[in-house]
Amino acid sequence: MEKIADSELILNGDGTIFHLHLKPENIAKNIILVGDPARVDVVAECFDNVTFSTQNREFKTITGTKNGKQVSVVSTGIGTDNIDIVLTELDAIVNVDLQTRLPKEQHTTLNIIRIGTCGSLQADIPVGTPVVTAVAGGLDGLLNFYQDRNKVCDLELERQFAIHTNRCSLLAAPYFVASSQVLLDKLKKYRQGITLSAPGFYGPQGRVVRLGIVDKDINQKLETFEYKGLKINNYEMESSAINGLGALLGHNTATVCLVIANRRCKEFGADYRVVMKSLTAEIADLLTK
Repeated sequence: MEKIADSELILNGDGTIFHLHLKPENIAKNIILVGDPARVDVVAECFDNVTFSTQNREFKTITGTKNGKQVSVVSTGIGTDNIDIVLTELDAIVNVDLQTRLPKEQHTTLNIIRIGTCGSLQADIPVGTPVVTAVAGGLDGLLNFYQDRNKVCDLELERQFAIHTNRCSLLAAPYFVASSQVLLDKLKKYRQGITLSAPGFYGPQGRVVRLGIVDKDINQKLETFEYKGLKINNYEMESSAINGLGALLGHNTATVCLVIANRRCKEFGADYRVVMKSLTAEIADLLTK
């Protein structure tokens, strides 16, 4: 095994990993990801106790216990670019010896569930509904930078999606990666389907403010797409990289999103934070049982 260079895996002066400011003893094997650093405290409120807390930029971590098991909640900020940082560093913390800079011989698998918000693309998924990502589709192109992406992607789904949407050649090639069945089984009470991760909130999700977009009918195309009984339920901005990198690195991953906007019905739920608080408590309980 080859030693990982200082420039490729950067550590801080106190031995913590560069962005997350964590050491191996600071993180649990059961991890909840949220976008907003403020939501970390909301999730931690349902822990039985808290043993560790740190923050650097948008990356905030609280570790504690729930149902007798260690659990951590980590904020990622917005976007798959941030997920590239978070997933890579979480994996390195548990699967690389930070002293020798060598990969460990024994692999540690993390259980990672993202809790977020999303916009629904189906008229029958109202605001306030939790939806689970059975398959995450990346419109961002991030996974295409990594070797062996084809081994974890559904290539037939990619092909059919590109045909159905008449995908513009200027856009990044989409990728689709299934969530981990072990976590989907824990989340079976919620509606499941395909989630699309967009590389932006406005144009990449079909929103028009002052700039036109290359495909004004994209959301209508997405609404009618179906693959092996699964429809595209929602847009968000992180789950594709979580599933893709998680699969390549050997971790269990899934995403639960609360619908706060129905794009089909043009509705927005301004009071979603109350529902989100109860949903996070539910997910923390399911993850640690």
